[in-house]
Amino acid sequence: MPQFKRITVDPDVMGGKPCIRGLRVTVATVIGLMAQGHSTERILKAYPYLEADDLKEALAFAAWRMLESEVPLSAA
Repeated sequence: MPQFKRITVDPDVMGGKPCIRGLRVTVATVIGLMAQGHSTERILKAYPYLEADDLKEALAFAAWRMLESEVPLSAA
């Protein structure tokens, strides 16, 4: 697994969903805003406690997760 210094997973924060630096902002929220066409500047204005590098790492994390695949285990 790559090292993501800005992405945290804590069962006590947002139900264990990947978040930005332990804040209550999920990677999915950030990626969703980007997908809707919101600019980095607009997202940072709406979430002033985030940094541009947070958004870049959220995008990298989402891309990495898309590379994963689940392989069912065969019954032994």
